[in-house]
Amino acid sequence: MAKPTTGKEKPKKADDKSKKATPEDNLRYIVRILNTDLVGKKQVQMALTGIKGVGRRCARVFTDKAGVDPYATLGLLPDADIEKLRKVIEEDATKILPVWMVNRRGDIETGADMHVMGMDLNMTLREDLDLMKKMRSYKGIRHERGLRVRGQRTRSTGRTGAIVGVSRKKEGAPAAAPAATKE
Repeated sequence: MAKPTTGKEKPKKADDKSKKATPEDNLRYIVRILNTDLVGKKQVQMALTGIKGVGRRCARVFTDKAGVDPYATLGLLPDADIEKLRKVIEEDATKILPVWMVNRRGDIETGADMHVMGMDLNMTLREDLDLMKKMRSYKGIRHERGLRVRGQRTRSTGRTGAIVGVSRKKEGAPAAAPAATKE
């Protein structure tokens, strides 16, 4: 049976030798893949969604292809597994992902199906918008003017900027006196 404590006993000092190494000591809080800082405390499949253009399903496909446990903590993975993940993600994703899963089917310039991730996704989006503006398409003009692009109603929503409506005179304010005229 355990001895009841009275509160007067001093706590025992733990020896430095008896301290066991915990997994948190080896945890990498930031793992860098595809020029993106990923949170090391998350599961591998959820941490990979921090890369722009990689969703849950893509992340799961990447972990399966690399042979890494998707439920393991990313920061605790050995360097070899992180390198496997990095190689799988950085190689051509269209070889890994099925055609219906890629995010850029029928590219405007090449006509090929490809999956764009990371900073390339931002650049590709910007180029597409610039092309629409340059060719003066309806969507491009709407983007230029900062209006709704996808057919939403604009009569009652999306009112930013200038004030729309009736402005009233302040009550109790004296009316302006008519200017005196010379005769």
